[in-house]
Amino acid sequence: MTFSATRLFPLVLMLALALVTFWLERTVREEQPHPSLRRHDPDYLVEQFVVTKFNAAGALESTISAAKMVHYPDDDSTELVAPRVVQAKANEPRMTLSADRGAISQNGEELFLFGNALLVREAGGGRSEARMQSSFLHVIGARSLVRTDREVEINEAGRTISGRGMEYHNETWQLFLRDQVRGRFEPAKKKPPAGR
Repeated sequence: MTFSATRLFPLVLMLALALVTFWLERTVREEQPHPSLRRHDPDYLVEQFVVTKFNAAGALESTISAAKMVHYPDDDSTELVAPRVVQAKANEPRMTLSADRGAISQNGEELFLFGNALLVREAGGGRSEARMQSSFLHVIGARSLVRTDREVEINEAGRTISGRGMEYHNETWQLFLRDQVRGRFEPAKKKPPAGR
């Protein structure tokens, strides 16, 4: 039996068409995300949002609140309007943070504060209250760590320090400034002699 080109041509054409059809069908059937996931539209919104976290012993550890919380399913992002965080871990000074707006990481462990970001470390342990202001603060709650790569100003009882880039460890009270550091320290007030 001999195969001529005129007999093989229709078979080759049919095989090519079958392969193209198979490829097109696979391409079209690839899972397409739902149309709502292709847009950056919120799937839920909560007003007067509050989340409270307790430690293993049942003691209050932190509270995150906001005037509004908005969640977006396309990138699983969570945005906050007027966020406020109070962290009160045992053996650490109470730390309060606030800003114009914020965002929470997907795992909920990190908080990003934008616009008029303020950290207030309460007085205690022989230290006065400290206020740290910046346009951006990155908070890692589990490590009691606050960072920024932007300009920051720190005010504490007669001292003002500013710089660019900061890392503050609330657990150890350690503060690191990275660049362009400037400070102003007022002299300590002398105590009047006893007897006057």
